[in-house]
Amino acid sequence: MSRRLSILAAVILLLFVVVAAQSANLQFFRAKALDASPLNPRVSQASSNSARGEIVAADGTVLAESIPTGRGQNVYRRVYPLGALTAGLVGFSSPFGNWALEAEYNTYLSSHAQPPQSLAQVLAPTSAADKVTLTLLPALQRVAQRAMAGRDGAAVVLDPQNGNILAMYSNPTYNPSPLTSSNYTVWDRAWKKDNINNAEGFPPLGLVATQQTFPPGSTFKVITTSAVVVSMPQLLLKHYRSAVTISLPNTNKTLSNFGFGKCGGTIAEMLPPSCDTGFALVGLDVGGTDLSLAADSFGYDEIPPIDLPGAVASNFPPASFFTFNLPGVAYSAIGQQDVRTSALQNALVAAAVGNGGVMMTPHLLNYVTGPDGTIVKRYKPTVWKTPLTLAQADQIVPLMVDVALYGTAAGVFPTADDVGAKTGTAQVGNSAKNTDDWMIAFAPASDPTIAVAVVLPFQVISGTGALVAGPVMRCLVEGALAIQSHQPFTMTGSTCP
Repeated sequence: MSRRLSILAAVILLLFVVVAAQSANLQFFRAKALDASPLNPRVSQASSNSARGEIVAADGTVLAESIPTGRGQNVYRRVYPLGALTAGLVGFSSPFGNWALEAEYNTYLSSHAQPPQSLAQVLAPTSAADKVTLTLLPALQRVAQRAMAGRDGAAVVLDPQNGNILAMYSNPTYNPSPLTSSNYTVWDRAWKKDNINNAEGFPPLGLVATQQTFPPGSTFKVITTSAVVVSMPQLLLKHYRSAVTISLPNTNKTLSNFGFGKCGGTIAEMLPPSCDTGFALVGLDVGGTDLSLAADSFGYDEIPPIDLPGAVASNFPPASFFTFNLPGVAYSAIGQQDVRTSALQNALVAAAVGNGGVMMTPHLLNYVTGPDGTIVKRYKPTVWKTPLTLAQADQIVPLMVDVALYGTAAGVFPTADDVGAKTGTAQVGNSAKNTDDWMIAFAPASDPTIAVAVVLPFQVISGTGALVAGPVMRCLVEGALAIQSHQPFTMTGSTCP
């Protein structure tokens, strides 16, 4: 009998230890996670029982607000007046979680204790939410949406002088309304649907502009030119032989120009027509080490410090990758091989060249105001990278202007817009849809106030950056310059589709 009692006592003691351990686990190790869990009733009730602060655009357009529901348990529901147009940036807020800017600035947008303004408020503190004002221009966002015409891809417009994001539109996008439901089944169904990749492999809840990377093609020749200007300026005067095809060192591979055209000359002569064979030879002269250094100086291999969750780094191989891979140097110099970039990163490349070699930190926040209208926080422009000196940037700007005037982007822009640009057509496969079509630009070239990147991936092989991305770019440049100068702009006639 005593042996059975001893076993029973041991079992009870073991169970007590298990209960105590689980209690400690919940109280000390999982407390924060459980407290923040979207399935925690206190979290869901708190998000719907208090009004969140508004998110508004630079022109005052309301992008997100909380409205009364008239129901007792869920007093407020989040609504998004512009819907899918700004969903990729604004995101959503629901009892089960926040997304995008709603998550980034949740501390300000959720109801929180306010500084006391009187003795009464010291004794009985008040709570309210702040309002977040962005740099975004809805009119320009609409231009991007319409010009892209439902095609997958991304367009980014920013101010190179301060990093303000003026437009950032990605397709596919999504309807945020179902994701604000207080019904978990409705929310979960919408969440799962919007996380399913479309035919091109992009989930609607993802943001193509910051979360997808593509081979930059010939837009990377801007960085290759920068590597020359910074590391081997003597190459600017070198004349590269005219060729249709060149043989690559240490291999039986060859590299040919797009459309098998013949080209050569100095860098100033080769950038406007985007000579692949010539720039491949430039890359071999510069070498993998200096190409890698140049790419990194423009922000490759780092996540851009934008105030938006989920951004990814662009990729350029490290110098060690090229030690025994000279063909890789040639292909990388023209934006192929393993080089990949996001639309945001490519817009920053154009912005840095146009802004005298200074790359400003990209951002969407303009300022935050408290319930009484006072400024709680104002964004202060900061420098992220300085890949070029002013003198070095000034050597590249006229070459990009020539691209727009006489090169692969000729005819895309009205001469009066004074645009510097670079096209890109990256070959990515062997199917009928095997090019990613790019264009980057800044304007006015004499003192840029906008820098733009457009990418439309998985285009037919007959397309080019000028033919496919060019019309979208033209609309954005024309629209942005008109908005900045307070001139009327309509997407009709010959300017935009």
